[in-house]
Amino acid sequence: MESDTGQGNLAERLRIYLIRRTREHGISRPYHDQLVSALRRFCEMVLKRNVEDLPLVRPRKKKTLPTVLSQREVRRLLAELRNPKHLAILALVYSAGLRVSEVVRMRPEDLDLERGLIHVKSGKGGKDRYTLLADAAQLAVEAYLEGAHPGEWLFPGSRPGRHLTTRSVQKVVDRARKRAGLEKSFSVHALRHSFATHLLEAGTDVRFIQELLGHANTRTTQIYTHVSNRELRRIKSPLDMEEGGGRAEESH
Repeated sequence: MESDTGQGNLAERLRIYLIRRTREHGISRPYHDQLVSALRRFCEMVLKRNVEDLPLVRPRKKKTLPTVLSQREVRRLLAELRNPKHLAILALVYSAGLRVSEVVRMRPEDLDLERGLIHVKSGKGGKDRYTLLADAAQLAVEAYLEGAHPGEWLFPGSRPGRHLTTRSVQKVVDRARKRAGLEKSFSVHALRHSFATHLLEAGTDVRFIQELLGHANTRTTQIYTHVSNRELRRIKSPLDMEEGGGRAEESH
């Protein structure tokens, strides 16, 4: 009969403990990983047991839909930007669906103002791509450049030789959101989500949206089909149907 400190018993106790911590206390995946590492070190250093093969469970990653702003909310947000530099940044994020990290790392030569294109260098996954430069975004960038001499980076930060940080851009969004009276809380990345969703609702093929966003495959882009309400608005609720005007098929 296996003792209390046997490998199987130890594995089961740790598994039950982790399940309880995960389900009852709602711990995050990073905290769970730290907990697993601590348990392994304890077992190896104190109990002198090898626990590499223990069946430790990981909490399921929550599948949440991205936050999306309406076009009206986006306009209200942009209207509150007083600084031409800030307006140019957020106009690029929304109009081209760029990641904020891609925007702050832009160099002046990455914008092709004549052809209306943006060259995104070393995007996520280290891949380069071209995306559209909207007329409104180009006007915002040109207005910013009239009074700025950016040098190496299109959007330089406060420290010499450094570009603006993504955290600084988020602070800009937070202030503009409050001034615009937008109650929902969102990150600057919501503008990228909104770009994709608004294109989808306008009838743009998801494959083109995938290319513009720089997604490796369409599965990542497909999440916006769950956020888009274009098709949802076409469905009439039974409560709104006139009597005898149609009914759902009966299931057998």
